[in-house]
Amino acid sequence: MPRIISGQAGGLTLQSVPGDATRPTTDRTREALFSWLASRGWLEDAAVVDLFAGAGTLGGEAASRGARRVLLVERDRRAAAVCRKNAEALNQRVGRPVVEVSAADVDRVLDSPAGAGPWDLVLADPPYPLTGAALAGTLGRIAAVLVPEGLLVLERSSRSAEPDWPAGLEPLEVRRYGETTLYFCLAPASPSAVGDAEDAGQALEP
Repeated sequence: MPRIISGQAGGLTLQSVPGDATRPTTDRTREALFSWLASRGWLEDAAVVDLFAGAGTLGGEAASRGARRVLLVERDRRAAAVCRKNAEALNQRVGRPVVEVSAADVDRVLDSPAGAGPWDLVLADPPYPLTGAALAGTLGRIAAVLVPEGLLVLERSSRSAEPDWPAGLEPLEVRRYGETTLYFCLAPASPSAVGDAEDAGQALEP
């Protein structure tokens, strides 16, 4: 059973999703990820969306460590039901309604008012078979809902090629933990930054 590592809900045992419908982030990777985020001030008072949430452990950790709002997005019905139970337990522990759940397809949520944010931090652990155009489409949607200089953390298999990043995401750092790789990407400083950069590049062309 997963446990919240630290913060207001530290030590809280969460329910896990039965079967193999989801792939939980390992405790080692989760601890390293949240140490990285906490040391750089990404969690306190942040608006966070946990995509492909599984049992909601990543989003729950963010809520425990000071996030202002957390949305768990999970389309699998069994996993979404677990997310709701874990959200209730987390909200009781932190003493306020921080965690919400959306039981729907990630792309559909990101295209809706509920998922439009804007979000300070996006945590995404898509199924490893999700690649190519499908993954690129989701990354493009994520770029559109991040605040300026917001952060995406994308979890992928270490055996997979690095994704093709859309114009609205700038790779910042890559960290590997055995079979898991975490990609940290920043949104531009302003919505016009992408267009300004492209205009500058065109101006330099002979």
